Amino acid sequence: MKLLVRNLARTTTEKELLALFEPFGTVQSCTLVMDKATGESKGFGFVEMPKQGDVKAAMQSNNGKEIAGNKIRVKKAETK
Repeated sequence: MKLLVRNLARTTTEKELLALFEPFGTVQSCTLVMDKATGESKGFGFVEMPKQGDVKAAMQSNNGKEIAGNKIRVKKAETK
């Protein structure tokens, strides 16, 4: 299942994002969305985890957590 992680500090790295979700289980992918012009983070990213139970635990624990001064929001990513 793919999760959308919003309101990340622009300084947050993919490695830091991955570290938030790894304690809950296997992470298939973890990507920050980058601005093509500046090369900086746009402040959101996606995390993909295969197990429903792991996803639920990660969402509950990380949603509203303060990271680098920002309260992040974690929710199920919408499919296109």
